[in-house]
Amino acid sequence: MSNKESLNWTCPHCSLPTVITESSIVKTNSGQVNMQNSFGSVELECIFIVCPNIKCKKLTLTATLFSTNSISYPPYYSKNTIIKSWKLIPDSTSKVFSEYIPEVLINDYKEACLIKDLSPKSSATLSRRCLQGMIRDFLGIKENRLIDEIDAIKDKVDPLIWEAIDSVRKIGNIGAHMEKDINLIIDVSPGEAELLIELIEQLFQQWYVDREEKKVRLQKIKDIADSKEEMKQNKRSKDK
Repeated sequence: MSNKESLNWTCPHCSLPTVITESSIVKTNSGQVNMQNSFGSVELECIFIVCPNIKCKKLTLTATLFSTNSISYPPYYSKNTIIKSWKLIPDSTSKVFSEYIPEVLINDYKEACLIKDLSPKSSATLSRRCLQGMIRDFLGIKENRLIDEIDAIKDKVDPLIWEAIDSVRKIGNIGAHMEKDINLIIDVSPGEAELLIELIEQLFQQWYVDREEKKVRLQKIKDIADSKEEMKQNKRSKDK
C-alpha cells in the first residue's frame, strides 16, 4: 500500500469500520531467509495496525510468510505466493457482540473462530453446537436430537435460513460423528468453516441484537408518549 492509498478496514477489537492509510497508522517489518530450506527463498512480513477509534486504540498484528523470487542483481526479491499467514493480535476473527447473547454461545462461537484454520472440522462441530444452543435458547425448542429441533422450527424461520441451519447440522456432523466406514474421509475446508461462522454471526445479529435494539427503540417511543401525557396532565392541573 502506498502512502496515497487507503484501506477499508474493520477493527477486530471494537468492530468499528474505518479507512486507514499506511503513512499514519500502518507499520510493516519484513525479513528474508535465503539459506537452503524446504520452502526455498522466503520472506516474513508483519503488519501492525492501531485502531483509530479513540475509545479503542488497540493493536492488530498479522504475519505472513511469502515465497520470493530473485529478480535482479544485486539480489532484489519480490513476493510470490503466500505460504502461511497468522493472526497474532487478536488471535481469531471473532467479532464483538453485545451482552444480549448468552455467554455459553459466545464462547462456542469464539472457539469456532479460533480453530477455523487449525481444525476446520472441529470448528464446524462447534458451530453446530452453538446453533443448537441458539435454537433452544431463542426459539425455546428442545428435543433429543438436533435434527428434530431443526424440523420443529421449519415454519418459524425464513426458508433460506432454515436450509442454511440444516446445512450447518450436516457439515457439523462430519466432525461430530465417525463414518461407519472409517476409511471414508470427508474434509471440511477453512473456507467452509468460515461460512458456518458467518451464519452464526448473522443469527446473533438477527435473533438477539436486532430484537433488543427493537425493544430499546419502541421503549423510547413509549417513554416520549408517557412524557407528553404527563406534561398534558400537569398543564391541566395548573389551569384549574
